[in-house]
Amino acid sequence: MQVHFIHPGHSYLPELEAYAAHLRPWGHEACTHQNASTVPADARVVWWMCGRVHATDHQRFAQAFQVHEYASASVPPFAWAKDQIKRWTQPKPDYRLFQNEWVRQRLGFADDVPWEFREMGVSSTFLTPPTIQGAAEFDMVYLGDMARLRHFLPVFEGLEQAGMRTLLIGSMPAPLQRQFQAFKHITVTGKVPHHEVPAQLRRARCALNLVPDRLPYSEQTSTKLLEYCAIGLPVISTDYRWVRNFAASNKAAIAYLPAQASASAYADFFRETRDMASAPSPHMEGWAWPHTLARLNIWKAAGLAP
Repeated sequence: MQVHFIHPGHSYLPELEAYAAHLRPWGHEACTHQNASTVPADARVVWWMCGRVHATDHQRFAQAFQVHEYASASVPPFAWAKDQIKRWTQPKPDYRLFQNEWVRQRLGFADDVPWEFREMGVSSTFLTPPTIQGAAEFDMVYLGDMARLRHFLPVFEGLEQAGMRTLLIGSMPAPLQRQFQAFKHITVTGKVPHHEVPAQLRRARCALNLVPDRLPYSEQTSTKLLEYCAIGLPVISTDYRWVRNFAASNKAAIAYLPAQASASAYADFFRETRDMASAPSPHMEGWAWPHTLARLNIWKAAGLAP
């Protein structure tokens, strides 16, 4: 059977690769589409990574088992309004997946559609120890959305003042390139294939989790933080609700940045946390994708499990 995943956005979703790997031993094939127009009309399973789902597209697959997955609530601007529109206008699927209880309550669907939670996971490549581990080239590493960094320029000014070498994994948006060129201790990798990310992370002794303390980000899983911990890196993070809960539940070594500090205050903070590299790492084996996906009931509900 072919399982058709519709992902209209531009963000990278590692769960799509994990789904494909999970379905393969059962003889199924995962196909990813940017829009519904390329999905055949006789598809048997249509899995929407929501997004808005238009009623006309949904109706075209009326004979299929349709899944609506909400790995995140809507993001600004107008995040609350966008979620309300989804609540009242999304067509009714056969099954829903939510990242967590907050996302489910935020969307607030009031019907009898079966649902369950699907937490994020990590690839096994992040959990495999390297054959040779040399001295760290960098003091800090950041993985993720570079556009977000415009809100954290004082943090990087503090790293510069502390003389710390920082590695940024990903592509720098053009509007930020000029600002970051002024930093002499920052290296930007450019776009890196996902399977090469673990080796890049291991070039540093500590990782940065820079997430704004605002909805929906403060209530949702930070994928990069899971990957940092799977590699074994201690983490310096902004302070928000989800990361506090994760640290308490997983005994993770996390230090919290002071909120809205000056560059010199951040520099002092980074100097004080130089010894974090010796902190123990949490056990992340249970977060591996095979374990995360094996817990789901949707496979039987969709007729995919043997």
